[in-house]
Amino acid sequence: MGDFDKIWREHCEDEQTLSEYALAMKNLADSHWATNCEGEGRIEWCRSVCQEYYLDGGMKRMLEKDEKSAALAIGLTSASVSAQPSSSIPNLVAQLGKMRLLDVGSCFNPFLKFDEFLTVGIDIVPAVESVYKCDFLNLQLQRPLQLAGDAVEAFLRQLHNPIDTLPAQLFHVVVFSLLLSYFPSPYQRWICCKKAHELLELHGLLLIITPDSSHQNRHALMMRSWRVAVESLGFKRYKYVKYSHMHLIAFRKVSVATTSDLVSRNYPEMLYIPQDFHSNEEEDGADTPVQVRSEFEDDQLAWGFMELPDTPYDSDSGESQSSSVPGFHELEDPILLQS
Repeated sequence: MGDFDKIWREHCEDEQTLSEYALAMKNLADSHWATNCEGEGRIEWCRSVCQEYYLDGGMKRMLEKDEKSAALAIGLTSASVSAQPSSSIPNLVAQLGKMRLLDVGSCFNPFLKFDEFLTVGIDIVPAVESVYKCDFLNLQLQRPLQLAGDAVEAFLRQLHNPIDTLPAQLFHVVVFSLLLSYFPSPYQRWICCKKAHELLELHGLLLIITPDSSHQNRHALMMRSWRVAVESLGFKRYKYVKYSHMHLIAFRKVSVATTSDLVSRNYPEMLYIPQDFHSNEEEDGADTPVQVRSEFEDDQLAWGFMELPDTPYDSDSGESQSSSVPGFHELEDPILLQS
């Protein structure tokens, strides 16, 4: 292991390299992604998920499903649950106005062009003037604003550069597009997800996009591990799709607070990426001797397949698939997950 905080501080201080990187990312987005990723645009996916969730009834369906699950858990029958009106579901959409979106690692502020969003783009070194300079990993959070929606929008329009602090529960959407794998340690990725949870309103969306050009099931177990880690913070997965070169996952915030002992239970270590292990394995595996899987490894493989997306934009309705697998929580130890 290394001193990841020191590595990150030194990285953030290297402004010349970061500026070159930011410019290169903007040029890549303008010249390559916009023309060569037809049908697999990450920005368009984020926009469609937000529209479906907030404007087309997705959030209402999820809250109704949550109510039914909670009622069934306390012993009510399916018939009595279906007969009950969903009166406790908050009418959040009618009060929404613009969707307040925080784009972390924004670089060139791609969501600014969409009228339905009030976008705050932040980056350690912005590529355009509309993005605020901010080190999200060290961003300080304040008490939530006790303001009406239009006053919150006015507050966001008057932010000052650079951003060092933000109130909690401020946004409807937080986007991590190609962000988490940029950090050198799982703990830093987990801190980012925890901070996103604190910045989101209840029922808000966390959209995570992470690169992976391998075939669909190669890193299924890793994505299962990510899901367990993020859901431990008070999220439920809403959507998941695998594109040719990336995973795209939407989580919804289902609880205001998080459990205090998550670090001691090794949840942060579950947000690993293959590069964390400095593996130099060959992709084709032509010279690798054939190994016979153990029964335990067969079980791991089966659980990994549960994370495979069915079709693009397919939703698993936020329900945990692990609930049908006896004894799955025995695999929440990241050492087991990575074995």
